[in-house]
Amino acid sequence: MALIVHKYGGTSMGSTDRIKNVARRVAKWHDAGHRIVVVPSAMSGETNRLIALAKEIQAQPDPRELDMIASTGEQVSVGLLSMALLAIGKKAVSYAGWQVAIKTDSAFTKARIQSIDNEKVNRDLDDGKIVIITGFQGVDEGGNISTLGRGGSDTSAVAIAAAMKADECLIFTDVDGVYTTDPRVVSEARRLKAITFEEMLELASLGSKVLQTRSVEFAGNYRVPTRVLSSLTDPMLDLEVEANSGTLISFEEDKNMEQAVISGIAFNRDEAKITVLGVPDRPGVAYHILGPVADANIEVDMIIQNQSVDGKTDFTFTVSRNDYVRAIDVLNSTKEQLGAASITGDAKVSKISVVGVGMRSHVGVASQMFRTLSEEGINIMMISTSEIKISVLIDEKYMELAVRALHKAFELEKA
Repeated sequence: MALIVHKYGGTSMGSTDRIKNVARRVAKWHDAGHRIVVVPSAMSGETNRLIALAKEIQAQPDPRELDMIASTGEQVSVGLLSMALLAIGKKAVSYAGWQVAIKTDSAFTKARIQSIDNEKVNRDLDDGKIVIITGFQGVDEGGNISTLGRGGSDTSAVAIAAAMKADECLIFTDVDGVYTTDPRVVSEARRLKAITFEEMLELASLGSKVLQTRSVEFAGNYRVPTRVLSSLTDPMLDLEVEANSGTLISFEEDKNMEQAVISGIAFNRDEAKITVLGVPDRPGVAYHILGPVADANIEVDMIIQNQSVDGKTDFTFTVSRNDYVRAIDVLNSTKEQLGAASITGDAKVSKISVVGVGMRSHVGVASQMFRTLSEEGINIMMISTSEIKISVLIDEKYMELAVRALHKAFELEKA
């Protein structure tokens, strides 16, 4: 009898009919003898609605109060799903994150999980109940409700699976797995049967919206077998078929993995570029620029520092587009202290990344990528690399063209 964690996204929970379908699917797994914990998201659009309400009251909502508001969407979902299971004769119980408790730090709207107490959940499972726990949220040391940021339900599900030593974590979503790239951009995109943890982590961090980055980190750190599969199939689909569908995140490279040089292409429209011009080129310049940005809880991605000319250098980095204005304000407030000539930016850029463990043993990936973009007349503004990925920053208007061209160049439509 396996312990399985199910996670359902907002689309899967988007209406009472869909919630009833989720209940039927969960019941099917429970009837097969499995111990089941379910982590649902808020109903689709609900978190956006709640945040919009908050912004009508306060243009820049207080983070603690925003978490208090945003967390209610998931509480509605778990209650409705528990009722749907009770209505079909299953024993079920729902909990908010603070009732379990899922302990987090106090970084409201971006909290990180610190520990999970699974004693209460195990008692309910031993009693034959299906346990439903709110995703996306927890409670800090002071008893305040905290949320984990967008996509936080994925992280909650994998963290709960890790804490409870679950046999598998199934991420049910509105897509049927992980694709070589977004099928909405490239119609020839192909679903992957399996992908390594390293590749999935890179794809998630580089803009793939299938899983939240922190959920993949949890899966890798705690070796949680994780599968991405569709919740839009018939809820009574044969369990054996369903259990082997979608994309499995694997923790050992397949012996044939070396043949696939590139596994996928990720892209992120949510990028902005900032350049600090004419700063004195002396030790600590990077810290003095990025320290205040980090203190403002703004994450920095790609970084370039130019060669010094006459003791001056230019420093360029990227941030999330949502943080662009705030980052510019932070830098303007420290401009004189930095001795910078000026600060410029561009909020209409995108990042394209090719990812694959096969890069470790194949040369020429970068040159092929750059040649492909050059042939399409696409200029590269910034480049960053790791052992298994190459990312470039380009003008936003060329993003889809670049993805299609690279997908074709690396023949990702072929199995």
